[in-house]
Amino acid sequence: MKKMPSLACLFSSFALLGLMVLLPYRILAQKDAARGTPVNPDPAASPMPRLVEKDGRFALLVEGKPYMVLGGQINNSSAWPATLPEVWPLLEKMHANTVEAPVYWEQMEPRPGTFDFTNVDALVMQARQHHMHLVLLWFGTWKNGKMHYVPEWMKTDIMHYPRMINERGEPIDVLSPNAPANLEADQRAFTALMRHVREIDSEQHTVLLVQVENESGSIGAVRDFSSIAQKQFDGPVPTDLVKALGKRPGTWKEVFGPDADESFAAYSVAHYIDQVAQAGKTQYPLPMYCNVWLGSRQQVPGIHYPSGGAVPHMLDIWKATAHAIDMIGPDIYIDDSQMYRQVLDAYGRRDNAMWVPETGGGDDYGRYFFYALGHGAIGFSPFGMDQTGWTYGPEEYPRLHSQNYALLGPMDREIAAWNFEGKLKTAVEEPGQPSTTLDFGKWKATVGFGLPQWGEARATGSKEHDGRALIVQIAEDEFLVTGFDARVQFQLADPNGREHMQFLRVEEGRYEDGQWKMSRLWNGDQTDYGLNFSRQGARVVRVFLGTY
Repeated sequence: MKKMPSLACLFSSFALLGLMVLLPYRILAQKDAARGTPVNPDPAASPMPRLVEKDGRFALLVEGKPYMVLGGQINNSSAWPATLPEVWPLLEKMHANTVEAPVYWEQMEPRPGTFDFTNVDALVMQARQHHMHLVLLWFGTWKNGKMHYVPEWMKTDIMHYPRMINERGEPIDVLSPNAPANLEADQRAFTALMRHVREIDSEQHTVLLVQVENESGSIGAVRDFSSIAQKQFDGPVPTDLVKALGKRPGTWKEVFGPDADESFAAYSVAHYIDQVAQAGKTQYPLPMYCNVWLGSRQQVPGIHYPSGGAVPHMLDIWKATAHAIDMIGPDIYIDDSQMYRQVLDAYGRRDNAMWVPETGGGDDYGRYFFYALGHGAIGFSPFGMDQTGWTYGPEEYPRLHSQNYALLGPMDREIAAWNFEGKLKTAVEEPGQPSTTLDFGKWKATVGFGLPQWGEARATGSKEHDGRALIVQIAEDEFLVTGFDARVQFQLADPNGREHMQFLRVEEGRYEDGQWKMSRLWNGDQTDYGLNFSRQGARVVRVFLGTY
């Protein structure tokens, strides 16, 4: 958990983020071999998880098919074999299909070059037993802008493993990203981890993604002021970065002006992590990502958020530098709908898959899952999902997140595929806005929130303002519709007075093993005044429209 910046200043002045021209379809996990990332070494094996892009939309392919991460991230100190029994009950209650869990460098490499994979093996084995996939979080050089998870033998050998030096010439509690010894140590450990994951999981693919570091950057200084870092700062900005950003050559101050310190930090951290990820991918090229502790230009880097992280105004530097990182995902703890959507807009770029690796676990964050889906997200993962007592007790669980996952879990593969194809739209209730309209070309769908809405009664909104709906246009006149505390009405987008909408058929059902199974037809009270989806026990319907 982190101290959040004030809502008044966060993202009030997002810079316009650049777009990157992409190929019509490319496998992002298999980058140019010149950058150190090999393709799948065994083409005859079952396909590895990989991230793909088409027309600016993304999908995570698992066993060759789009996969939607219905995730839950456990607490920082919950990935120990002794604690895991308190993890699985809550994840199962919330109907998660994927768990995010840390790997601790200090546990994994207790002595230089000696590795203990006990925790990793327990995570993989127990995830399989509970029929879940796994995202490994490498708590290496950085965790929340600090170095708390590095091994003790590094913490006590400051001369060989230098820390960052602040403006006053004092060391801080962060390893320097400009020191080769630090990078070499992290590369060695991460390479060993990825080699071990390949050895135990290359056939079953329990592990889908790997997060490289955690909320990287520095709390305590805007950048490293050590002699080696200062020499780099006073020298020219790397040519590749200058070209990628369309800037003129020069020193960091000449090129970036007042943003020079933070820009140098962002490049230093991104370059360091890129080399760590490249080393790991030579052993096992799973898709890899970085997460971000958010910050804005109205805040002080190194104080209010880790300086050097991939915050929105540093994202272009990261995308131009960290080539082995397949996507960058924001950790969003902002319970303000407009600002939450601004974050989704900032990171849902044509060169970056929309992915929320960490967000609030409370019910006030449940509706944001539908916003993320509407932005094309490949996954969503609230934080603190275990019953260790840190966030939830033995009988507690996140109600709205559980509702969302229970509803979409049986058709998560279909949802992922439809989102990749651009067929999915969502509507989310906002206070004072009890209804909204979605455009599907020939048809429009008006979503009103709050029930009951019988007859011609207008939507008045729900008590908790957490109504939400999802509509998929399977074909021109065929839709899949579901949601909570909402009524959905279809109408012709261009009514000409001669044609009128009619329901040809409305089937309630569910997906089982990729096949639609109808349970009953809706008619009469269920269709006369729109399709109604209650707060509890939301249903899924396939709708076939026509005119008369």
